[in-house]
Amino acid sequence: MRLFFNYTLVGLTQGMIYAAVALGLVLAWRSTRILNFAQGAMAMVTTYVAETLLEHSVGYWEALVVAVAAGLVLGAVTERVVIRPVESRNPLNAVIVAIGVLIFLEASAAGIWGSQERGFPAPFSVIGYTVGGSGIEFTPFNLFVILAVLAMMGLLMALFRFTALGLRMRASAFSPEVAGMLGVRVKRLLTLGWALAAGVGALAGLFVAPSVFLFPQNMDEILIFGFTAAIIGGLDSPLGALVGGLVSGLALSYIGGYVGSSFTASGAVLLLVLVLMVRPSGLFSSSQARRV
Repeated sequence: MRLFFNYTLVGLTQGMIYAAVALGLVLAWRSTRILNFAQGAMAMVTTYVAETLLEHSVGYWEALVVAVAAGLVLGAVTERVVIRPVESRNPLNAVIVAIGVLIFLEASAAGIWGSQERGFPAPFSVIGYTVGGSGIEFTPFNLFVILAVLAMMGLLMALFRFTALGLRMRASAFSPEVAGMLGVRVKRLLTLGWALAAGVGALAGLFVAPSVFLFPQNMDEILIFGFTAAIIGGLDSPLGALVGGLVSGLALSYIGGYVGSSFTASGAVLLLVLVLMVRPSGLFSSSQARRV
């Protein structure tokens, strides 16, 4: 029972990280109908930015803010310079371009910061709590990650549902032609969507780095799990990203704990296949016409 409890706590934390990555994928998809395969690499670059600041004695919270700001800029520039010229053409072109951005960013990071693994500090203790005289695999940093992702999800859902900007972003994503005729600056809002996606990804990168170390490919596997979470929840649904992340995190934690960590990746693939067989559009997607 104690093992199950520990695996559940670990799964919740991992699930929140996967949910953050999935949310970034959802935001980019809602904006341009393009899957951003470079999401993980963009998060990695912004984490290196934070790590560089920490090396120069900048505080953690200041470095976090700069990393998120760097993610916003990187996402906006990527959409304007790289994605926009191909977004209205063959969808395969956008996929190839996104993979190209992934390779470029990872190669650039290796050239600038090197390929060796680096440690990355956590803002809170990574020593597990003690409950009833026994230690559990749940730390103050895990609690911080869960609360931070929930707060981020809440803010983004409030943005989309209760603000004029969010309404315009939803209109631009669902019906850009109609939104443009109504005076909405669609292109700017699509850029904003990618900027928000990269900013969310930057937070995910900061949450991952203390446990998997920092190197140019450190987000590749996390991106696969985040992609699984996004598909499970439905690519159009921020709430689905959260639920999909939690489902993925718990399932993979149980597989890694009871079966073996070497089966985690194959477990993610199996989970994805099962969901696609039962509900190909995702748990929170609907075949009905979407309303703004």
